[in-house]
Amino acid sequence: MAKKHITIVFLPGDARKVKQLKISKNLFRLLSLLSLIIILSLSWMIYDYQTIKKQTPLLNKLKEENNHQKVQLTAIAQKIDQISAKMIELKKFDNKLRVMVNLEPHDDSSQFLGIGGSDPTVWNPGFTMEDTQKKLVRLMHHSMDNLDQELSVQILEKTELHKFLNKQKSLLASTPSVWPVRGWVSSGFGYRISPFTNEREFHSGIDISARMKTPITAPADGIISMVGKTYGFGTILHINHGQGIKTIYGHLDKVLVKKGQYVKRGENIALLGSSGRSTGPHLHYEVHLKGVPLNPRRYILN
Repeated sequence: MAKKHITIVFLPGDARKVKQLKISKNLFRLLSLLSLIIILSLSWMIYDYQTIKKQTPLLNKLKEENNHQKVQLTAIAQKIDQISAKMIELKKFDNKLRVMVNLEPHDDSSQFLGIGGSDPTVWNPGFTMEDTQKKLVRLMHHSMDNLDQELSVQILEKTELHKFLNKQKSLLASTPSVWPVRGWVSSGFGYRISPFTNEREFHSGIDISARMKTPITAPADGIISMVGKTYGFGTILHINHGQGIKTIYGHLDKVLVKKGQYVKRGENIALLGSSGRSTGPHLHYEVHLKGVPLNPRRYILN
């Protein structure tokens, strides 16, 4: 049986040199199939190249946005680190304040894990950008939770300290820590020889001599608890400062306040005089703590 061939004729310019090429049909089919595969492959490669070429600007833009996000995340991470460092300093300062006012300092063992320093692997060059960003976000959430918990603790601690300092402020405001009048001390606190009987007696305050009608000021905040006259001290007034502290002013020329009136430190309350049993213009000044007279100089700071 004769084989089936396909004859391919080549016609050059010179018709006398016609060439023929005989190939079997099976080989022709194989060559045709290979040609088709090559054409299809080239077409797909060209299409894929065109597609990639079109997506290149978008990919570059996404890459630029990712880089920008990484920069932003890094800046936020550094900011959290700075806040964490400030929280540590604030905690140390808080403990110093507590020591200064004789409050028990809180445990200072808590540590803030900074994002940059707590896990250096986050900047591992082997990480992809996506891995770095995921780790940064995870660490930021952890640090923010840590800061949130510490802020809650700090609020409680500051509230406690604020209450204590307010109490101390009230105590300081009610402590007669300044001179009620400027002059010279003509008689001190304690036992002395009476200028009237020439005998030894206990002097429960101090005498401050000054010019007649010199203004007398409240040495601390308080409420006028008594205004009146006595045989020995003449015109007199009392101020209740709270905390068990009371001050007494005798030999006054004139009282400038009324019973029940609230006065503040430095406010004028009376004029110096020589009423009652007195050898001359002066103020008899007493400080009592829970009914016991104490040396007023112990309270005066200046």
